[in-house]
Amino acid sequence: MFDCIIIGCGITGASIAYELSKYKMKVCILEALNDIGDATTKANSGIVHAGYDPLPNTLMAKLNVIGSSMYESLAKKLNVHYEKIGSLVVGKKEDEGKILELYDRGVQNGCKDLSIIYKKDIEKLEPNINPEIEIALYAKNAAIVSPFEMCYALAKNAVSNGVELHLNSKVIAITKKDDKFIVKTEKDEYETKYVINAAGIYADNIYNMVLGDNQRSFKIVPVKGSYYLLDKSEGKLVNHILFQTPSEKGKGVLATKTVHGNLIVGPDAIDSDSKDDVSVSSDSLEYIREKISFTTNKINYKNNVRNFSGLRAKVMGFDDFIIGNSIVSGFINFAGIKSPGLSAAPAFGPCAKDIIESLGFKFERKDDYKDYPINKFFRDYTKEELNEKIKENPLYGRIICRCESVSEGEIVDAINDIIPALSIDAVKRRCNSGMGRCQGGFCQPKVLEIIARELHISPKEVLQDNLGSNIVLDYTKEGI
Repeated sequence: MFDCIIIGCGITGASIAYELSKYKMKVCILEALNDIGDATTKANSGIVHAGYDPLPNTLMAKLNVIGSSMYESLAKKLNVHYEKIGSLVVGKKEDEGKILELYDRGVQNGCKDLSIIYKKDIEKLEPNINPEIEIALYAKNAAIVSPFEMCYALAKNAVSNGVELHLNSKVIAITKKDDKFIVKTEKDEYETKYVINAAGIYADNIYNMVLGDNQRSFKIVPVKGSYYLLDKSEGKLVNHILFQTPSEKGKGVLATKTVHGNLIVGPDAIDSDSKDDVSVSSDSLEYIREKISFTTNKINYKNNVRNFSGLRAKVMGFDDFIIGNSIVSGFINFAGIKSPGLSAAPAFGPCAKDIIESLGFKFERKDDYKDYPINKFFRDYTKEELNEKIKENPLYGRIICRCESVSEGEIVDAINDIIPALSIDAVKRRCNSGMGRCQGGFCQPKVLEIIARELHISPKEVLQDNLGSNIVLDYTKEGI
């Protein structure tokens, strides 16, 4: 019997688990996939928004400003890549009214360090900007972060402090009996006092389970957004997060460097009728190239490393987060977490605690709680630190991924971590192996070999990502 079960371990579920792990509370996370953060969390822009975009007096506005203010200290404490680089919402003179409206909205929402700047100052900040741009909203507190790293750090700390994590545990049924919930997965059955629905684009499906046949919940429409991820040679093209003046479709196509030095450009926004389709179309890529040319026309797409898309959860007919105790008391929704969900994420944990406390749970702080920073990347060590690390573990002296300077020691540590990397993509998300120009062309076979060795499995059992994504189907000759 658990006190609380969290369904979903993206950035939302991980943040909630991190907060609850500080207290004497029996908590479990049920994640449908083979790894944490493997859906919306891994496939977004990696931006911590300042908070001027959401409408005032919405949960989005409130939690965006609170969450973004928590990021810097949290990232430092947990060793997550984060950089406060500021953002510009750019436009022509005719966009001045909309940009001034964003400024006023930001002031109402409690944003700090906002200003309106004009052509001369814009070009000082961004020499590669389109010369047609004449006005911008400058938000100094906007930042970039590694979304997966933050999700992983939060989840790792939760698990290290007693939270149970069950991967490949898709929830198929939820019923309430007396004062407890019975949550069924394809493999097991769990009992709990509270359920937190952090299931992303599947949050409506999960809520429908507990409502039963006679009622229906909100409806989530997945919105697909595609991206260009360009080589580090393009990363210095822009110095800030560059947005365009927003339209009814959202914040528009943006360009920013990433915390690892690449350039990311996108997304578009296409309502989808599939919660599984993350394909990238040539039409989407053409649209992105056309739209971003208003911001800058100096991007060399020959240096493109990868294209990808992600799905974000739009609630039909409702433009805010859905957070709170539901009509089935004790079942708590954290749904419709689209942008600025990543920015608001650090605030979700304290918010969930407050909701559970209002339902009668008595929180008592753990005496033995401890924060666990995630491992440094090989390239982030000083020469002296690296020499010591290699003395401690010689595998850190063997480079597996040359593009991203990833050592065998990092990969082995990731595979054997408290939340283990069980696939090639899981290693990639933790260590950046395969993220460079060759996209794993040189290092992937070696990573496969290391996974097989460390997990004591056959190469035929090694997965690309989720269950069923085996890479090696058979051997070309006997004796391998």
